[in-house]
This record gives sequence, structure tokens and C-alpha cells, in this order.
Amino acid sequence: MWGLEIEGADCAEGFNKDTMESNAENQAGLTFRPASPADVADAVPLIYSSGPAAFDYVFNTGGARDAQAFLRFAYLDGGGEFGWRAHRVAEIGRRVAATGAAFDGRAVLRFTIANALLILRFYGPILAWGVMIRGLRTETVLQPPQAQDYYLCHVGVRAGLRGQGIGARFMRHLLQGLDADRHRRATLDVAATNPRAQLLYERLGFVVEALRVSKLQNQRGRVADHYRMSRPAGDKVQSHAGMGSSQQNGCREPRVRGDV
Repeated sequence: MWGLEIEGADCAEGFNKDTMESNAENQAGLTFRPASPADVADAVPLIYSSGPAAFDYVFNTGGARDAQAFLRFAYLDGGGEFGWRAHRVAEIGRRVAATGAAFDGRAVLRFTIANALLILRFYGPILAWGVMIRGLRTETVLQPPQAQDYYLCHVGVRAGLRGQGIGARFMRHLLQGLDADRHRRATLDVAATNPRAQLLYERLGFVVEALRVSKLQNQRGRVADHYRMSRPAGDKVQSHAGMGSSQQNGCREPRVRGDV
């Protein structure tokens, strides 16, 4: 299953002097690096936070085989879309503040095979088929990226650090991998129920290409309606400092390409 959005993105209200000073300090200390197996305790909850209800719909089979347990197993394996090799982290003071993944669509087949093997190993042959079927259903809403897409997903920011610009800086860092010689565009998915993340992506130059309606749910989770967003490979990322105060402190309705 493919990308899930920032949970509680950096659209915040009510900044005061102490908050602004704290934000500036955190921004100055923010560094980026590839993820590693040692990050598992921090990274897996952040990956899960990018879409907990959708992860639960697909991967939670009850008991010890819940979604986070599978994500931990897959992260430590390293080989699939949930593996540590596909992810990067942002740190403040050597503490993980955010994590996320970015890759081109040419990895889809490799990731699909790796995910299927991981599911079989983790759930066993009986439960695995149900997980795979739910995963395929989810891909009607969160569709796999095309070969020339540069896809961003699984982005999560630590709860106590949201609203401080960390998500925006981390997204800009991930977008540095967008290569006009290899990629036609950058793409991502965002839940229609998360307008704050929607606004952040619009600030970064993304526009909505499609709304995919979901009726997927079970007793453990559900998949929300999602927008597929994109921005051309040659576009420059808009500076956060250049945004007007009304957009910095509020969230507006999603804008679909072609809307007036």
C-alpha cells in the first residue's frame, strides 16, 4: 500500500514569542540522514502516524499481529517500502524528529514482491491472504506511482514538535531527490480529512490531480478519501518565509486542479 500523509502538519495557530523562539532553535538544530535499523523505536511509530486507521485496516489482524508489529518487522527487514533502507530521518539534538520515504516508481515491482514475502513470513499462509487482499483494495485509493514519478510517503513528525516548520523543512529535504532527468513529477497522497497537511503540500508547490473516494473499512480501521497531489520536476519549492500571515495561521479547503 502506498503513501500516507503527514499527521498533524505544520499549519498551526496562536504563535507567541516563546513558541517562535523555540521554533527557531529547533529549525537551527535540524539535521537529516538516512534511516538505520537502530532508529526502529522512533521511526515505526512515526510511519504508523502517517495513516493509523489505514494501516490498521490492512495490517491489524488482532492480537499480537497488529499494524505496528508488522511495520516493525518490515522496517527491520529493510527490503520493502516500509524498510529502513527506503526511509530518511530528521534529527534535533540526535533525537529523531521526523521520518519519511521518497523513491521513484521504478521501485514499485520490487517493493510489491518484497511486501508479499514479508506478509507471508509475518502472518503465515492463512492470515496473509486477507492482508494481501485488503492491501490490493487499498491500492484502488492509494494507487502505486508511475515509473517516472518521484513518490513521497510515510512522513510523520513527532507529536511534540508539530507546528514548528519541521515537516516543511523535511519535505524540502526529501524533494532534493527529485531529478528532472529521471522524474516527470513528484507525487504524494493526502487524506481529505487532513486539510493541514493539504495546505503544507500546496505551500510546497503541489496541486491536487484527483480525488479518490473510499468505502474501505472494517472493525479495526478504515481508509479515508484521498487526494493525489503532484508538482512538476522542474518547479522550485516556494519559500515558507514568503507566505502571507493569513495562510501561515489558518487552513483552507483543498484546491483541485482546474477549480476556479
